Amino acid sequence: MTSLAEWLNAAAPLVAKLCLVCLFPLSALDKAVHWDQAMKQARSAPIPGPAAMLVLGILVETIAPVLIVSGWWDRAAAFVLMGFCAVTALLFHRFWEYPHFWSRQGEGKSHFWDFFKNFGLVGGLLLVVIIGRYAPVETLADHPFASGPQTAGQP
Repeated sequence: MTSLAEWLNAAAPLVAKLCLVCLFPLSALDKAVHWDQAMKQARSAPIPGPAAMLVLGILVETIAPVLIVSGWWDRAAAFVLMGFCAVTALLFHRFWEYPHFWSRQGEGKSHFWDFFKNFGLVGGLLLVVIIGRYAPVETLADHPFASGPQTAGQP
């Protein structure tokens, strides 16, 4: 029989990963449901092809969390999501462009916090990349893109 401590030890990484990525599928859904608003935001960034970038963002926010929680290519998915969060912060939350962003009623204050929240997520996702399933460091060299030797046909 499994003790409570063993069960909690096994469940903690799953719960942590769920908490870390739960906002991304909801964000993807919001972009899909409110496409016009999402396109308006996408057009505000200095990037070519805002519609293609928006579709790519929806795909990343939908697929990467599933891979991270399942542990299948979780390191690669976390790395991609890290890039997504960093690029999103730099393109869409440029708080420094707003005068008085730090004041109580500053127009850019929400961008200030969103910028740093994105980089907080980058840090959490970096832990998934470097720690994975809490395996010894030497296994990282054997399986650099996932926490274990899974393939599509294995559990």
